[in-house]
Amino acid sequence: MSAPSPSSVEAAAGSPLARHRPHEDLQALLTGTLFVALGVIMYRHAGLLTGGTAGLAFVLHYATGWNFSLLFVAVNLPFYGLAWRRMGPVFTFKTFAAVGLLAAFVQWLPGWMAFDQLSTGFASVAGGLLMGAGMLMLFRHRASLGGFNVLVLYLQERFGWRAGRIQMGFDCAIVLAAMVVVDASQIAWSVLGAVVLNLALAINHRPGRYMAV
Repeated sequence: MSAPSPSSVEAAAGSPLARHRPHEDLQALLTGTLFVALGVIMYRHAGLLTGGTAGLAFVLHYATGWNFSLLFVAVNLPFYGLAWRRMGPVFTFKTFAAVGLLAAFVQWLPGWMAFDQLSTGFASVAGGLLMGAGMLMLFRHRASLGGFNVLVLYLQERFGWRAGRIQMGFDCAIVLAAMVVVDASQIAWSVLGAVVLNLALAINHRPGRYMAV
């Protein structure tokens, strides 16, 4: 799941005008992760994938058949140390909670709902919008779904590498790896979903556009 740099999340959420009460943060964590989980369930049903650590978990899930939720939690574990150092304990705790909630929802939702019919094109677009909306809620409450964003920011600060290019490199590597286990048509639909997701974030996640008091 590609996303804006954590620095933009921190800048937008760390100002005095962008503070939320604990119950507001809890509502955002629950709602945001539920929206993302719905998108993930649609993608899994259609055989699609996304970027970031969720995309890596998808590739491993398709290749091995292992549980997606457990894979998603596992691939995020190495990034919490960097998140603590770079973003602080509050951001890290909320991110840890969001990752856990997403994994739980993805595990539970198939027992609560099922798709009798779901076209790949609709899953690509609607799933991308759902994930984008959910991630936006998390960003606005100073949380994320972990992943490569923290690592690319660290590499940018440590070595001067451009964060956007590093993130793109990771996502391209995931897509290339997915070609071994996913059909080319599914890759194309996944790319469309990634465009939809990132457009939703780019249009709505802008400093100064959102104030929380």
